Amino acid sequence: MRILALDVGDKTIGVAVSDELKLTAQGVEVIRRAGIKKDFTRLRTLIEQFEIRLIIIGLPKNMNGTVGPQGELVEQFAEQLSAFVPQINIRLWDERLSTIAAEKSLIAADVSRAKRRQVIDKMAAVFILQGYLDSLSK
Repeated sequence: MRILALDVGDKTIGVAVSDELKLTAQGVEVIRRAGIKKDFTRLRTLIEQFEIRLIIIGLPKNMNGTVGPQGELVEQFAEQLSAFVPQINIRLWDERLSTIAAEKSLIAADVSRAKRRQVIDKMAAVFILQGYLDSLSK
């Protein structure tokens, strides 16, 4: 069983998947948002392809730990996805600073600004999933 992680934004959804041993996270793709039905259909394809039983969705919290408007949208997304794929467990995971960490990592790798824009959400999903996987080993 692999784990899928999502970095849900208004325009894109970053997707990452764990290896079968649940040690490492790899970026899969960035889904361009095209409406909830199309988004969920693509996610269902990935769920089947990678034999997913657990989805981790990054929950953007404010630095003081509260959930703001974007976090509420992600919670709503998670509820809708849960209804769409009821056989899959879905957990929200605190993703504070994951996008910033992803961007710093890409800058350190000397990735151009244009290329960073194309992969930042996928990398943020990797950071979300890797944080979750690391917590399992503790």
